Amino acid sequence: MKILYVTSEAVPFCKTGGLADVAGSLPPALAEQGAEVAVILPLYARVRDRFGDQLKFERYDYVDLAWRHSYCGLFSLEKDGVTWYFLDNEQYFNRGTLYGQADDGERFAFFSRAVVRMLDHLKFWPDVINCNDWQSALVPIYLKDDGVREERFRSIKTVLTIHNIEYQGRYNPYVLGELFGLDAGWVKDGTMLMDGDVNLLKGAVLCSDAVNTVSPTYANELKMPYFAHRMESIMRQCSNKLSGVLNGIDMKLYDPRTDERILKNFSIEDMAGKDECKTELQRMVGLREEPHTPIVAMVSRLVSHKGLDLICEVLHDMMELPMQLVVLGTGDQRYEEFFHWAAQQYPGRMAVRMDYNEDLSMAIYAGADLFLMPSKSEPCGLSQMIAMRYGTLPIVRETGGLKDTVQPHDDYNGVGNGFSFTNYSSGDMLHVIREAVYLYKDYPDLFSNLRQRAMSCDFSWARSAREYLRIYATITGQPWPIPLETTRAADAPAPAEEATPVEEAAPAAEAVPAEEPAPVAEVAPAEEPAPAAEAVPAEEPAPVAEVAPAEEPAPAAEATTAEEPAPAAEAAPAEEPAPAEETVPAEEKKPAKKTQKAAAKTEEKAEKAEKKTAKKAVKATTAKTTIAKKGTAGKKKSAE
Repeated sequence: MKILYVTSEAVPFCKTGGLADVAGSLPPALAEQGAEVAVILPLYARVRDRFGDQLKFERYDYVDLAWRHSYCGLFSLEKDGVTWYFLDNEQYFNRGTLYGQADDGERFAFFSRAVVRMLDHLKFWPDVINCNDWQSALVPIYLKDDGVREERFRSIKTVLTIHNIEYQGRYNPYVLGELFGLDAGWVKDGTMLMDGDVNLLKGAVLCSDAVNTVSPTYANELKMPYFAHRMESIMRQCSNKLSGVLNGIDMKLYDPRTDERILKNFSIEDMAGKDECKTELQRMVGLREEPHTPIVAMVSRLVSHKGLDLICEVLHDMMELPMQLVVLGTGDQRYEEFFHWAAQQYPGRMAVRMDYNEDLSMAIYAGADLFLMPSKSEPCGLSQMIAMRYGTLPIVRETGGLKDTVQPHDDYNGVGNGFSFTNYSSGDMLHVIREAVYLYKDYPDLFSNLRQRAMSCDFSWARSAREYLRIYATITGQPWPIPLETTRAADAPAPAEEATPVEEAAPAAEAVPAEEPAPVAEVAPAEEPAPAAEAVPAEEPAPVAEVAPAEEPAPAAEATTAEEPAPAAEAAPAEEPAPAEETVPAEEKKPAKKTQKAAAKTEEKAEKAEKKTAKKAVKATTAKTTIAKKGTAGKKKSAE
């Protein structure tokens, strides 16, 4: 299967949020599963500066977008079993930042248009194009638009992954043709029109063959007005193609045993290195060096849906607890000003850094004790997974991927990997923070056990990659191998090797398979076929198919367990010859070692049966004798 992954950022090339982590980890995981994968993204200035000497120039072409006829260069790089493509246009991408420009709509419209028009220059024609968020939402729309005129585009299936539905790409409908080069019909029929605006994300949801979000809980939440940002009706309309696949993290990159980005490596077996990382973190950000005081940390964008309102409400109550607080991130000005002011109120106990620093963020993950994420909404979240990997226990609100990844601790049953609260309430959050701080202070053994369970969690991408491949296989119709455990869980019947509950019956099944009665003729007449044929018609294999058909192995297994053939002969009076025929499979199913003994007993019982038959024939009336003879003759003819 050939997959093209379209993204506006990806680790290690460029990053502003969780999308980059997903785009940097999922494609290599898909390649490990056997798919042929390529990723395409813009050639930003920062990518050129860091990786320019590794990029290979493929070719250039011109891309038409409305009235614009613009240059587009194509560069490539082979890494982790994936081909990474970069689209070059300095007018649009040679900027200091990835987003937040006044012409973002035009920039990413060009990017989406270039993806479609440059398909001819890639090393394969994709079966599936996986787009991400509004920056590439025009790709499935352009494919539909071009597919009306060019049949080759109709074979490509599209998947849209929504990482955060809050960002939808909304523009004035009057610029549809001028800016995006699309006909007004896309607005008039309602495909891209929502609340009076052109909505790129809505158009992509309707045009894509499948839509998925980054956690199962978030997929369900998007059908509710509270989470969907006015898109709930569209998500419910497309619920038949909507699914949720939980994100993962790079377990090799985020490994405290080998990570070179942290001061001291450590593991579940030896946590001494984490104590050194904690001391170093306190020195880096200016906190008091108190080894037995828990550090509560936040590494986040400072925006409203991250739950910062809750922290603003109860910050003073939090700082009354025996804890330290460190905050790293940038965002809305009001939150930045608040945290700057708060840090001045609690010198030595609270530290704030208003930027994004990769080295400092890793020092926080490795050195902190608790990680706070009180999000109002969180599609998936990767920070809580990374924090657990380094033994920093998460405190989260139960929403989206936070609910799917963090289970509240239960000391009595010894389960859980963190702390959580349900309601979006500052009081509930403060209660859980207090619980976590005092568990650290008063019950270090329980806290240590909880930390070990958190570090043992598996958040690798292998599971997620299989789920994505299943989505791709569904929309393309291409078969894709599914792991055995997945098949057992999805299908009601057990595998063939588990369908036979009695394993001891295997030799009998091998000796005489139910669907192959021919060997019976070789075994049954081994000693004296003539008398046996008179008493029990061994040469008539037809009853075998009646008693033990191939599709019903259970009765055959029961017949095998019968070790005494005597009842079979007694159950065969002259008036009712049918049961005598039913005893044949019991003898035929016996192991080879018991065949001679069974044959001898059959002959003896057959002689007794003949004598009983003669006596009963004398006593019977002439009419009954006539009927019995006719019935016996008819059955022999049908058997022959």
